[in-house]
Amino acid sequence: MARRTYQAKSASASGPYSHAVDAGDFVYFSGQTAMNSIAEDKKASNIGDQTKLCFEHLFNALEAAGLTPDDVVKVNVFLTDMKHFAEMNEIYATMFSEPYPARTCVAVLGLPLGADVEIEMIAKRTN
Repeated sequence: MARRTYQAKSASASGPYSHAVDAGDFVYFSGQTAMNSIAEDKKASNIGDQTKLCFEHLFNALEAAGLTPDDVVKVNVFLTDMKHFAEMNEIYATMFSEPYPARTCVAVLGLPLGADVEIEMIAKRTN
């Protein structure tokens, strides 16, 4: 069976991966950073803008898969420093409505392309 994938129109891949892979009832979305933006004017330095761009890329891929933010069941957030947590969380809260998806947020030593935040998701088709 051929792997069914989806791409975010606003982002490039910084390695050999697809932005999203369809697994039947679930669609798995690769981590996105602001640094994956195709448009040069979309590069962001502060954590709020980086978080917004992560979601722009993820929601583009979500739309390509025929899904909406309401279909997201799990989100993983990676931060290079927990000092960014409050600002990231402020933006995050505007991306979903209650009840929110399950979420994990961890601090990591570093992220690709010098990003300070990377976000990945899992969505479930409701058929």
